[in-house]
Amino acid sequence: MTRIRHGLAFSVTVFLGTCAAVALAVPPAAPAVAKPAPAKPAAEKRAAEKPAAEKPAAEKPAAEKPGAGKPATEKPAAEKPAAAKPAAEKAAAEKAAAPKSADAKSVAAVVANLPIVTAANPSPFARVRETIALSGSELAKLAPGFELKKALVIDAGGRPVLSQLVDMTGDDEPDELVFQADFAPGEVKRFNLRLGQRHPAAPAEYKAYGRFVRERHDDFVWENDLVAHRMYGPDLETWAKDPLASSGIDTWAKRVPKLVVNEWYMTDDYHQDSGQGADFYGVGKSRGCGGLGVWLGGKLSSSRNFTRSRVLANGPIRLVFELSYAPWELPGGAHISETKRIILDAGTPFNRFESTFTGHKGALPVAIGIAKHAGGAVQVDSASRSMRVWEPVKDTKGTASGNLGCAVVLNPGASLEAQATDLDYLAVTSTDMTGQIAYRVGSAWDRAGHVRDADAWAKTVENLAARQAVPLQVQLSTAAPK
Repeated sequence: MTRIRHGLAFSVTVFLGTCAAVALAVPPAAPAVAKPAPAKPAAEKRAAEKPAAEKPAAEKPAAEKPGAGKPATEKPAAEKPAAAKPAAEKAAAEKAAAPKSADAKSVAAVVANLPIVTAANPSPFARVRETIALSGSELAKLAPGFELKKALVIDAGGRPVLSQLVDMTGDDEPDELVFQADFAPGEVKRFNLRLGQRHPAAPAEYKAYGRFVRERHDDFVWENDLVAHRMYGPDLETWAKDPLASSGIDTWAKRVPKLVVNEWYMTDDYHQDSGQGADFYGVGKSRGCGGLGVWLGGKLSSSRNFTRSRVLANGPIRLVFELSYAPWELPGGAHISETKRIILDAGTPFNRFESTFTGHKGALPVAIGIAKHAGGAVQVDSASRSMRVWEPVKDTKGTASGNLGCAVVLNPGASLEAQATDLDYLAVTSTDMTGQIAYRVGSAWDRAGHVRDADAWAKTVENLAARQAVPLQVQLSTAAPK
């Protein structure tokens, strides 16, 4: 692990919108310096300089004072101990002379070993808004006593970086610290972690969000600044007007970076583009854009709607949530269930899906699908382990509304076999021996301006695959104390 020497100091950083007090280090206490004795009052000084004969009555010789003639064992007045120091001066002297407490030593040790993050882009292409996730347990090993809840990220120029604490286990305690940065080809950047008071992000800084939508038949909807999606909950299965049982994934076309799903549900008019985008995509009983099922005997066996949801992290940078599915029967009589975890970061059109199946031993063949729609063209690329579609979309009035792309990207080295049903194009692969699989699903709309055509969409998918194959290199170290 690379060790980087870094000087420690104390600073306070103030920036617009947020004030963060960043304690870079606690300077050691200065050694106590003896203070000169206070000067005697002028009157007392003059009295001391007068001859004995001129002393006032209060300063009579000992023989003339009351009590004269006592035994010689009693000390003369001149030998009496000095008067006690004032209480405040005594307390200050004792404090200066006292050794540091154990708590002060612990704080100084933590501050002297605050982590440094070095991130390097090994790729010949730029990486924009790359998410860096730091494990709380790894930080604690590197800097014992480091408090993740007080962690602040500071760039090499001393400027604070927006960061988020993420609970990945659902125990209401943070497990990770995430932040984002841009990297030129081959660029290396360094960030410092400091301890201070964290403040809530401003509403405008939130770029990822999701929630359960009770008012729309138990949808779960989520988005970032580029894309929006939804999946269907239990109430939709029994909706009298238009019941639907499907674990397919809906994708919404949005052309603005702001978060829109709450507004769209509030107005209940999101199938027509009023300047922000709309829901043009048809799912029905298909896999939609990235839903999956079990592939056995040349047939797809999929779950019904999700039965439970929970949100683990909800922006400003990263959204993490889970959907649970009731057991369903496979050909042959076995029953399996699925828990799907979805992670969406700001600034990317791709979600990370993590599915865990229970009720089956060993690897399980699964098929990840993209719905078949009129005019759609599918491309399967074994080099990038991906399947993508570019298709025209229309609104509910039949008006042409541009083109939309959907893609499924498997992990490097995963098996990929192209299959199809009447409803879907399928990328058939397999879980690991524990019944887990991870893959990515993304979408883009040409009228949003980020991806102009099918060729640009192909390059976007290939770029994601390249980034997965050569991830960002992140190292943790500490500054050696002076």
